[in-house]
Amino acid sequence: MTADTVLDVREVEGEPFGDIVAALDELDEGATLELVNSFEPEPLYDVLTTRGFEYESEQVTPEEWRVRIRHAD
Repeated sequence: MTADTVLDVREVEGEPFGDIVAALDELDEGATLELVNSFEPEPLYDVLTTRGFEYESEQVTPEEWRVRIRHAD
């Protein structure tokens, strides 16, 4: 899954949840958002599922996780 949009929340000042929700709200059907974080954002997974998204997580380095998010089919 390749990303149409990348959101690196490591660059967000304070709590990034609002930025993530805003990016999800703007995500077109069929498009993919790649979330870059310094840890696995496990609490986000339930939110994604509840909101109708599917995701794939990958640990790239010990301090970098990438989560590719798209609307569930």
